[in-house]
Amino acid sequence: MNHSPFPKPALKRQYLISVLSILVVATCCYLLSGLLGYMVVALILLLTVSLTAMFFDIKPVLTAAILSALVWNFFFIPPKFTLSIKSAEDGLMFLMYFIVASVNAVLTTKIRQMEKVARTREEKETTLKLYNTLLNSLSHELKTPISTIIGATDNLQSMADKLSELNKHELISEISKASLQLDRQVGNLLNMSRLESGFIKPKVDWFDINELIYSVLKELSDQTHNKPIHVAVKENLPLFKLDYGLLSQVLHNLVHNALMYIPKYAIITIRASCKENKLQLIVEDTGHGFPNEEIEKVFDKFYRLKNSKTGGTGLGLSIVKGFVEAMNGSVRLENMADGGARFIVEIPSELSYAQTYMKA
Repeated sequence: MNHSPFPKPALKRQYLISVLSILVVATCCYLLSGLLGYMVVALILLLTVSLTAMFFDIKPVLTAAILSALVWNFFFIPPKFTLSIKSAEDGLMFLMYFIVASVNAVLTTKIRQMEKVARTREEKETTLKLYNTLLNSLSHELKTPISTIIGATDNLQSMADKLSELNKHELISEISKASLQLDRQVGNLLNMSRLESGFIKPKVDWFDINELIYSVLKELSDQTHNKPIHVAVKENLPLFKLDYGLLSQVLHNLVHNALMYIPKYAIITIRASCKENKLQLIVEDTGHGFPNEEIEKVFDKFYRLKNSKTGGTGLGLSIVKGFVEAMNGSVRLENMADGGARFIVEIPSELSYAQTYMKA
């Protein structure tokens, strides 16, 4: 990966730019030779070689170094317009200039190569760390439901004649819950893969936001039976023209995230409204909120809050952000003044009966 702010030109172009740089600088110095001594010119030419070394490969830079030495000798070291040097002091200075320019070119290029190797190593370490985090999270998240499925299935097969109908129903229910948990984790991985590949293309259609909210809550019914969830949707909302599937996944992840981390006494509230031709969807809770220093990081891939309980891959909120941005919207997190957290999703949308709604 090239981290330079300017893309590196092709090799032939590097030679051309290196040579032209030396000639242009030398011409300017020659025109000012009445003001500049030839020792000052040497420093300016050395600076030019150093600048080319910061961006170009070693061979074009060495070419620039050799050319600058010859130009300095021919046009500036007395006697001018000849490559001969009469003064021993000037001869020594020329030799030193040639060595310094060449060594400078080589060392600068080597430093750039070492920096590139260091960046590559750092990127690999970062990538490895992310994947280790993912694997560790997945190993924990997947181990429990897989063990549940294996155990329940084994009991159903080996003890079928000894189990009551209630026991069988409980085991089947456990298998169902564990399967849904596995499906969610695999779905998150697939969704993240789709986001990173740029495969997400919203398929918009008209829908009722109330229908979407209650559909998501029905999917989460196994997790919500012990925790109160309030739905506060403004009256007379228009239909919105958005991607129903993406938006339902956004709401699903936000509510699921709240259900996992809020305390038992906390209340979740889902709000929906129309604001300046945008759908505004809010999921808030009365829990502990988020540490202020971590709010900006919660949407990062694989990021999990410090001191949070085990479990989770750190993909849910990053998928929320990716899906919302795929629909040209925005999502932000803020702590509420009286405690708890609020996720605010805003997505521009076409509206049905928009004029009627605005007048209401």
